[in-house]
Amino acid sequence: MGERRKRRYCTAAESAEIWDRWRKGEGLKSIGRVFGKSSGSIFSHLMPFGGIRPRPRRRSRRALTLAEREEISRGLVNGGSLRSIASGLGRAASTVCREVARNEGSDRYRAAASDKRAWARALRPKPCKLATHPPLRRVVARLLQGNWSPQQIAGWLKRKHPDEEAFWVSHETIYRSLFVQARGVLKKELVKHLRSHRPIRRSRHATAKADTRGRIPDTVSIRERPAEAEDRAVPGHWEGDLLCGSANSYLVTLVERQTRYLMLAKIENRKTESVVSALIKQARHLPRELYRSLTWDRGGELTDHKRFTLATDIAVYFCDPQSPWQRGSNENTNRLLRQYFPKGTDLSVHSQARLNEIARQLNERPRKTLQYESPAERFQACVASTS
Repeated sequence: MGERRKRRYCTAAESAEIWDRWRKGEGLKSIGRVFGKSSGSIFSHLMPFGGIRPRPRRRSRRALTLAEREEISRGLVNGGSLRSIASGLGRAASTVCREVARNEGSDRYRAAASDKRAWARALRPKPCKLATHPPLRRVVARLLQGNWSPQQIAGWLKRKHPDEEAFWVSHETIYRSLFVQARGVLKKELVKHLRSHRPIRRSRHATAKADTRGRIPDTVSIRERPAEAEDRAVPGHWEGDLLCGSANSYLVTLVERQTRYLMLAKIENRKTESVVSALIKQARHLPRELYRSLTWDRGGELTDHKRFTLATDIAVYFCDPQSPWQRGSNENTNRLLRQYFPKGTDLSVHSQARLNEIARQLNERPRKTLQYESPAERFQACVASTS
């Protein structure tokens, strides 16, 4: 049996670089290659802190330093008295006496071990707001169970309690309470209600794969879309896409640009005939003033876009190739939907009624971009103004 390899721990400099790379959006495998470690080792380094970089610790200027402890150790070995050692350091004799007494006495005192123990004893984690405010903690837990994001919760609480700072909490505090389980504030089971279902927090700089789908004939470029659609000044301009599942299952997602209002449509397959028919049906549910244009990506499912325009008198505009950010509202909403439809699940099992229920839940959530009003509130105001 071979000799067991000794585990090598990260130095302070290596740890700092790991956190720097993680914050920039590098993956676990990429970081591991830099340090000659497996992705599992990097994950183990990040996991205790939930992927959230811990704040740097600083010693009090009044505390004994490692150099002073080494002087104490040398003085004891040379037979010096505690009073004389303290005098040489410019410290009170009681300070040196307590230091030696709490670290195994004069005969067994060791500077490095004593310094390490002092550093550990000095850790005083400050209780977070959720730990000291049970009513607030209960509200946050209930909203998380309702699949609200931490940012939505934080914004809604501030809007709901404008004069009660006791009920204000940042989304970062909620994330830390979820991912850093050492805090013991929110139950770990609540993490499954977050959209990502990740065990640790991922950097916001991490990139997603680009859209690489093909071309469609006779397209009208997004650059020809009216200015009122671009600046979201007028409601009725929609962004659309397909959400993909396993076993060749799909559903249509439509998001109104000004209000972020969502509609979902069940389809049998991604053939252009099926998709265009579903879009025509959805368009007929709305007043003409609230469906002026549709922006789509370069997916072949809208090859028959002319039939949609002839049936509804709604113009269709297409994004540039590999430019999903040009449908930013729709892309963001599709990410929200993954909380309900994780990748690899069969979408065909969901009825239109179930899709309508999920759309309603998302439409009733407050949004930061809407000053924490909900899409449903904004869209209802538009409907009222057209009637």
